[in-house]
Amino acid sequence: MAFTLPRRALLAAPLAAPALVRAQGSAWRPTRPVTFIVPFAAGSGTDTVTRLLTSLLEQEWGIQPVVENRPGANGAIAAVATARAAPDGHTVMITTNSPHGATPALMRRPTYDAVADFTAISRMGTYIFVFAVNDQVPARTMAEFLALAKAQPGRFTCASGNTTGVVGAAMLNRIGGVEVTHVPYRSSPPAMTDVIAGRVSSMFADVAASRAFLAEGKLKPLGITSARRTPLFPDWPALSEVGLPGFELLSFMGAVGPARMPEEAVMAWNGAIRRVWERPETERRLGDFGIERVTSTPAEFGTFIREQIAFWGEQARAAGIEPE
Repeated sequence: MAFTLPRRALLAAPLAAPALVRAQGSAWRPTRPVTFIVPFAAGSGTDTVTRLLTSLLEQEWGIQPVVENRPGANGAIAAVATARAAPDGHTVMITTNSPHGATPALMRRPTYDAVADFTAISRMGTYIFVFAVNDQVPARTMAEFLALAKAQPGRFTCASGNTTGVVGAAMLNRIGGVEVTHVPYRSSPPAMTDVIAGRVSSMFADVAASRAFLAEGKLKPLGITSARRTPLFPDWPALSEVGLPGFELLSFMGAVGPARMPEEAVMAWNGAIRRVWERPETERRLGDFGIERVTSTPAEFGTFIREQIAFWGEQARAAGIEPE
């Protein structure tokens, strides 16, 4: 496959971010409502966690935030909007591995530079993604699903509403030796609706958006995409241990702003996010969403994003996905 990870994205200077050990001391504060750009639809896992963050920051800063959902193009629409915003600290994007990991590798002509066009603020967490089937699929385990899929090539389908689903579906076919048809959607909520209704067999779902359906049995969890089990859901096996050896997809979230944000604004944002995020009660709420809390300095998050661009490029190449 002819695939080249965008050289510009890998060789650009690090995402503009002061090399802070702990960004807590800035006197900068927003002077008007801040806008949070979300790359997925209302009801998605990213939207749910963004609204938790905005409620906490509203208490912290006393300014009501505005949430703008800009789904589509695996996060590229939201990324472009963020990159074009004024870098004054009043616009922040809650990003994920889609716009700042996989999407640059999936686009033949990227509409933005995932490194040079943004300011890293803080990493915020790791999503738990689960491969789930609807209650009409006669499989209780991943081994049973793979056996059914091998016996009936093309019968089963896999929905995606983000790049974890896109790459995950390709990896499922490659590692599992099956032919499951990929069905793309603009965002996770409509994909999940069709899986639950039986119009699509399966999907890689983030627990934040699917936890109610998993609890009700409308979706059956067969395994998670991380390399090992998580303490949040100890009964769910890693896909790598139940028929898909080597399977691993790390799905992350974090905050970025437009390039050239003032250092004092970056420091203030990082400090505020970490103060509200590192509370024990916040960690518990994130765990209920299926998210392992993570925080970082801006510089650490900038380095992490560059590493993720390379990682997702490798996964897309190995899965045989041609950029579009």
